[in-house]
Amino acid sequence: MFINKRNQLYKPKRILYYLEASDSDIEAFYNGIVCDKIKKYTDSFGAYDYPGIFFIHSLGKKVIGIEFRIDDDRIKYPGDLKSLVFESSFFYAVEFEKENEITENYIQRISEKLLLDDDAHRHYSDLIIKSEPNVTAVFEHAKKIRILYECELIKNRAKDILDDKFDNLDKEMLYRKAFFDPITNYYNWNHLVPYLEIPEAAGIKDYAFAHFDIKMFKVLNEVYGHIVANKLLAKVVNAIKESDFIYAGGRCHEDNFAIILRDMPQEEMVEKLESFFESISHLDEDPNYKIHYRCGVVPMQFAIHSGNRVADEGKMAQALGNSPDKTDIVFYTEKMHDDVLWSNTIKAYVDTAVEKDEFFVNLQPKVDIITEKLKGAEALVRWNYKGKEFLSPSRFIPFFEKDGSIGKIDDIVLKKVCAAFAKWKNEGKTLYPISVNLSRNRLYDKNIIKHLTDIVDSFGVSHNLIDFELTESATYSDMEQMIRVLEELRSLGFKISMDDFGTGYSSLSLLTQMPLDTLKIDKSFVDKVGTEQENEKDLSVIRHIISLAKELNFTCLVEGAEQKQQVEKLRALGCEVIQGYYYCKPISIEEYENRYL
Repeated sequence: MFINKRNQLYKPKRILYYLEASDSDIEAFYNGIVCDKIKKYTDSFGAYDYPGIFFIHSLGKKVIGIEFRIDDDRIKYPGDLKSLVFESSFFYAVEFEKENEITENYIQRISEKLLLDDDAHRHYSDLIIKSEPNVTAVFEHAKKIRILYECELIKNRAKDILDDKFDNLDKEMLYRKAFFDPITNYYNWNHLVPYLEIPEAAGIKDYAFAHFDIKMFKVLNEVYGHIVANKLLAKVVNAIKESDFIYAGGRCHEDNFAIILRDMPQEEMVEKLESFFESISHLDEDPNYKIHYRCGVVPMQFAIHSGNRVADEGKMAQALGNSPDKTDIVFYTEKMHDDVLWSNTIKAYVDTAVEKDEFFVNLQPKVDIITEKLKGAEALVRWNYKGKEFLSPSRFIPFFEKDGSIGKIDDIVLKKVCAAFAKWKNEGKTLYPISVNLSRNRLYDKNIIKHLTDIVDSFGVSHNLIDFELTESATYSDMEQMIRVLEELRSLGFKISMDDFGTGYSSLSLLTQMPLDTLKIDKSFVDKVGTEQENEKDLSVIRHIISLAKELNFTCLVEGAEQKQQVEKLRALGCEVIQGYYYCKPISIEEYENRYL
């Protein structure tokens, strides 16, 4: 069981709308089934959370309901449910993956186990779990279970900090060093944390959170100097102070800022933030220098449950703002969190998966479009994750490419393909080339050529049977190194293919330098071919790519042909090889052998 989150959080005064729940209703809820009367309010504006099971101790029973903030004329409150008002309260939250069938006894066992190891930490307040809480809540969402235990506040240092009570601290100097930024003389992150831990101390009932930075700030520093750069930081601070929708803010470090915002519908928040960033988008010293920002926004429903850990979510969204010439405002979603969690999970497990031989190879045939005979195949990796779930490459390849683990996967595929070749060779079967992926970050490994050659030679496989395939949509930081590696591999007899041509960053001039044998046209180019959506522009592009490939002496292969009319049209356009479902979907090595060899 993997614990996603353990945190202590605050909920303001709120109203619970609920239905009476039977034992069967409770059991169904634990396993992801929520009645429509409650479910329809999920993600409503003003709702504090997803539907949950609430044990109301004053009522002595469990109900299924959803909480809303109180007295907001923008909210459409449920009119067909019972309601109950909760006073503001603190909770200890436990969240974990749902791996088994959930029952009330299972929840209780997990809860008791986790509560023995309470490592949640708060800087400015101390909490203990109430022995007689008024409410305990359980939420089920996206294959996760979250349990909230009501707590009691036993020490409140946040109020002293928020009220600037220097007398209660050792010295004013220490206070300012701890809670002020020396460059802008504005609050820092330390001062913002108590707002997040006990927002009620500042009169805040609900809020969203944003974390942002200044794009190309280091360049600005170099070009205009530190004085101008520091003046921009001060300008950002003044804009924060003057904004009517920002409760509080702070300079975190360098050009990074965090702000606590008044919660509002997403469209309105985007408008507010766009106007805010536009007001600080020019230098006073050079009005023609346009300044852009990267901003990650955490909506109230996530922010209020993250407390002082909300910056992690804001930074996660902020990091996705990659537009080069505009301000990016990116809203945090659970998928971002799940992607990071999933990435960390499989990164830690990949070596075990390799030891257990969980990765396997499927082969998709490549067919001569004229003779309709086999020309070869592409090796496609799949993952039988923990023996329970078959994962497609999109569920793990991008994550392994980021952390460098992809080399292990590439090697597994190459070894399994070579083992198959060795078996077929020994049995006297006809052998056709098979392409295997060569991930971009491996091109900068100085030992990669020897490493790959040693693997192939250890199985006694002819080099011309292995086709190393690169993805054109990938970026390559050192083109000279990439071309050198490919040329040396090709000089050793290996074949080289470029996958997904037309979808990435490569220039046409690069094609004149790369030592290619095959150019693979991406599936997106042929999806409309032979359908009602077909148009002359699409056909013209395909025709010219095919013509270009032939003039450069590349074999032209088209991916993704699924219909007979597509194949016929591609044949008429001059395509040579097809790889797609029309001829065969990816199949196991054993089935490939039985059908084609």
